[in-house]
Amino acid sequence: MQRTILAAFIAGLFTLPVHADAIPSLDEIVVTATRIPTADVVAPYASEIHTRRAIEQSGAATLYDYLAQQTSVNVLPGYGNRDTPLLDMRGYGIADGYQNIVINLDGRRLNNIDGMPQLLGAIPLADIDRIEITKGSGSVLFGDGATAGSIQIYTRPHSGATVAASLGNFGGRGVTATTGLQQEKFSLSATADYAGLGGYSDLDATGQRDRSSNRTWRGSLELRPVERLKFDLDGSSSRIDTRYVGPISQAEFNANPAQNGGNTYTRQLLNSDQWGLGLEVALTSAWKLTARHTREEKLSQFAASPAANYDYTGNDLAVQYQGGAFDLTAGVQSFAGSRRGAADHTSKDNTGWYAQGQYRAGNTTFSAGARSEKVKYGYAPDSGTALDANHQLAAWDLGVNHRLDERLSLFANYDRAFQAPDIDRFFNGVYDANWTLTGMEFNGFIAPAISHTLNLGLNHVTSANRLKLTLFRANLDNEIFFDPLTYSNTNLAKTHKYGLELQDTWRATETLSASLNYAYTRAIIDQASQNSSYVGKNLPGVPRHGVTLGLGWQAGPAAHLQVSHAWRGSAYAADDFANGFSQKQAAYQSTDLAFRYRQANLEWFAGVDNLFEHKNGLWIHDDAIYPVSFTRNWRLGMKATF
Repeated sequence: MQRTILAAFIAGLFTLPVHADAIPSLDEIVVTATRIPTADVVAPYASEIHTRRAIEQSGAATLYDYLAQQTSVNVLPGYGNRDTPLLDMRGYGIADGYQNIVINLDGRRLNNIDGMPQLLGAIPLADIDRIEITKGSGSVLFGDGATAGSIQIYTRPHSGATVAASLGNFGGRGVTATTGLQQEKFSLSATADYAGLGGYSDLDATGQRDRSSNRTWRGSLELRPVERLKFDLDGSSSRIDTRYVGPISQAEFNANPAQNGGNTYTRQLLNSDQWGLGLEVALTSAWKLTARHTREEKLSQFAASPAANYDYTGNDLAVQYQGGAFDLTAGVQSFAGSRRGAADHTSKDNTGWYAQGQYRAGNTTFSAGARSEKVKYGYAPDSGTALDANHQLAAWDLGVNHRLDERLSLFANYDRAFQAPDIDRFFNGVYDANWTLTGMEFNGFIAPAISHTLNLGLNHVTSANRLKLTLFRANLDNEIFFDPLTYSNTNLAKTHKYGLELQDTWRATETLSASLNYAYTRAIIDQASQNSSYVGKNLPGVPRHGVTLGLGWQAGPAAHLQVSHAWRGSAYAADDFANGFSQKQAAYQSTDLAFRYRQANLEWFAGVDNLFEHKNGLWIHDDAIYPVSFTRNWRLGMKATF
């Protein structure tokens, strides 16, 4: 039934008449993922752009909610933790997909050097100006980990002051305050954000719920002392205290996903303090020099366990040329990361040199780029033998876009990317006869993964309709994974992925708009020396179909109603590399409503997530299910602008 509805919806987008003179034009979208501002219809790579207007109209409360409900990215809480979610794009699997996506916040790398997913919970949604998702390319600019692509998050300056507050069921509450001052020579912005939750599940064995609190402060200052010189300084601090659920059986999940199942909820403290300093100098009308330095200190601590302390330092120096027909970006980037644990100090340092160019000849745009990156590892236990290793890795990217007429353009892109193993991949757990973890042993420096991705696509844009279609194929050597049969981190010798992605935004009338984002993905294991039963099987945690539908209605000059539905098909459970488990990852569904009404300087908003209370969960293996997004959640709030 769902497939029939989806097919009818897609067909309708192509067959409904569009009267360009009777309806307003869609905004032009410019992408900057390659640091070369380019209209998305002539970009020589596949992209998915989410603007501030789309973010506001969605009614999403957090960045996690927006990614899960409004984008093509497969998103689930990290074993229950929404602040460090699991992400899958282009068929790399829900268990490890986040390590194959480089995520940057205003150019600051959010990827960790170990197995912890990116800390997205420390980014207030009120600060985000736009989100650029680049698929199957970006390895030249972003280096290590951009095998599936990248997600670039850009924040915005604030002007004046706003205060927003909301309350919801299950103890949900939130307060966000922003303020900013914009002047000719400088701008100043600040944000304070708090979100709390009382918990969705029953009390655990210690009498606790899966509650959480998140406090984040952000500030930025930009100085423009003379016409061609700009400085910027930003900083943020987050304090996150969260408890999240443990696994339950299939029978327990079917009966009531809120039940505890005898677990003690995992408590994690996440603290992050970061600052960044940037410089931009216009050397001439065509040449520009940019430099940026970032520093982050982070703490992750699980209850009754020693804390892991992280120290990250990033540097980016680039020179850019923008001419009439030719643009060039070249530079050097470094990212030095270290983690201090209870009994060791482990580090991973990356240094990459790159050049990316773009040339326009009439209606055709060509792009080419290359990167060389050195990755160094160090392991220094408090007692025992110190270890070190390094890799010299390369990436390159070729693209072309040809505009056939004002509405239609075709593009192709070929990208070679790499993923160097994180520091946790070099160790395996040691288990006793009852499969209780008793220690860790060195696993050797496993091989980096190498991907070759081909994208073929088209853009068809009218004043009222924006359509993107992309076909892709990726061949990989040494895809990195955790083998659940041997409890070891290792490589799959050869794998491949292919699929189709369709995006469409349609402005039907002055008050009605619709959107569709569909992805078909296959991921196949071709060679696996660990176990012959893996060969020819589907990579687990990869749904074949995923779709998000949106319908927006401007119900008058002051009111807007948004209805959206996210659906991702079933998949093999995260540990099921042999495709033999009796239980599969069930399809994910969520229907969401958001209403906003503006009256002078006040805005009232209401939202309902998972309207039909679909039971969603993360399947790891048989009878190991982490319940997520299984309740109907509502919130009411108000925002005042001064």
